[in-house]
Amino acid sequence: MIIQKTREEIELMRESALIVSKTLGMIASEIKEGVTTLYLDKLAEEFIRDHGAVPSFLGLYDFPNSLCMSPNAQVVHGIPNNVPLKNGDVISVDCGAFKNGYHGDHAYSFEIGEVAPEVKKLLRVTKESLYVGIREFKAGNRVEDVGNAIQKYTEAHGYGVVRELVGHGVGQKMHEEPEMPNYGKRGRGKLFVEGMVVAIEPMINMGTRNIKQLKDGWTILTADGKPSAHFEHDVALIDGKPELLSTFQYIYKALGIESNEEDEFRQVPLVL
Repeated sequence: MIIQKTREEIELMRESALIVSKTLGMIASEIKEGVTTLYLDKLAEEFIRDHGAVPSFLGLYDFPNSLCMSPNAQVVHGIPNNVPLKNGDVISVDCGAFKNGYHGDHAYSFEIGEVAPEVKKLLRVTKESLYVGIREFKAGNRVEDVGNAIQKYTEAHGYGVVRELVGHGVGQKMHEEPEMPNYGKRGRGKLFVEGMVVAIEPMINMGTRNIKQLKDGWTILTADGKPSAHFEHDVALIDGKPELLSTFQYIYKALGIESNEEDEFRQVPLVL
């Protein structure tokens, strides 16, 4: 069952989502060659708690940490460890925060130092596909309209769209209905309704769409060992149109990037 949120509930969710956004912005200032993902995970937990929230992922389904950190061929659900990041790495950082009874949940893939041009393109196209999908989250459309848009955009570049892992509704629970696959056929799936909130999150592989899982029971890898990219936003359906609750602008501020990519998805301008 899709749980529709009131405007008041959506604003509470925006607060949780923006704590995640600020956490990822803090990570953007700290993530670099030689730093370990376990160190970044500890920073994130402290930051989330200092902002009056608790880490959504810590203990969720027995996950051991506050961040999912997935470098290079890891798709998602990577467990932070003491291995230093290297020049040329790319890494998905997925974060959640729970405050006022609601979760925020989104992700960004970072570059470490000088990244190969073909990997930069993978990240760029994957992030672009996120917004291509968000544009389809509107009144009158259905779940697979979003997935179809993401699939067409990324497969046109020769990339593989992961099937086994999907986006999801989000609210008082981290994972609510509906599931939001990054593939599909137009006109299929549940109808979007006013007040629903979803996490849209393309997980796109440079090569095959096939994946495998490590023996740790969490880490998902590309089957061919090629890199993967992952970007995620929380989006509410307000007045029949997509409204971003999360933002990458804290990341961009930390990295010195100027972007207006989110403007079309905000009824009220974002104030950092």
